[in-house]
Amino acid sequence: MAAAGFCLAATHAGMFDVSALIGAVAGTALVIAAACVTNNYIDRGIDSKMKRTRGRALVTHDISAKAALSYAAMLLLAGFGLLIFLTNWLVVLLGAVAFFSYVVLYGIAKRKTPFGTLVGTLPGGLPPVAGYVAVTGTLDLAALLLFLLLLSWQMAHFYAIAMRRRSEYKAAGLPVWAVVYGMEATKQQIIGFVVLYIAAGLALTIFGYTGIIFAAVTTVLGGVWLLKSRGEANETWATRMFVFSLLVLLVTIAMIALGGLLP
Repeated sequence: MAAAGFCLAATHAGMFDVSALIGAVAGTALVIAAACVTNNYIDRGIDSKMKRTRGRALVTHDISAKAALSYAAMLLLAGFGLLIFLTNWLVVLLGAVAFFSYVVLYGIAKRKTPFGTLVGTLPGGLPPVAGYVAVTGTLDLAALLLFLLLLSWQMAHFYAIAMRRRSEYKAAGLPVWAVVYGMEATKQQIIGFVVLYIAAGLALTIFGYTGIIFAAVTTVLGGVWLLKSRGEANETWATRMFVFSLLVLLVTIAMIALGGLLP
């Protein structure tokens, strides 16, 4: 996603700085990796209660807590080193916001409130923005729309996971939307965020950042996604929505990267 955002901005700017691309993509990847390792350290108690996470290395003690934290620190230093020396200070700031919001804000929110997933979309939506501002050096409407596009995708994707694994989240004491408000309410949330995905994709074209092909593809994707939302809100329904969301992400990445080139 960082590379896609970079390509979109580079097309409009008429410039392609390879070193900035390397810094934005590799730096973002390393900061994300550091956040994931740190999160695994913090969540090792929760992870041990869930089937899908109980095989993680910190839960099984294949890796010690000390080694994990040391590794996370090295990843973080390397990531910010690349961002500082190869991009700009706005990208560095976005990296810091992403790391803090994921490790601290999301780490607290997911234990306390059903809005935890929404908090978690803040760092998840920043990679394309980081790639974009690595070229532009400024936040504009396109950056905001890229963020909204990824926020809406994440909410639909992760709520589908929560529905599929509802019993596990409940056993771990995590108040995800599906546990607190039920399957049907979560389904309605997913549908709403798919509509937001379509709107964000259309807005990128309406405001001149992408062409009509981009709008057509994202609208068709969102439309098919909505068609797949028909039926009873159960685990089978959630699996169908989850699997299709993976295809949506792959196509969305490609379309953002090519968005400034296609008519």
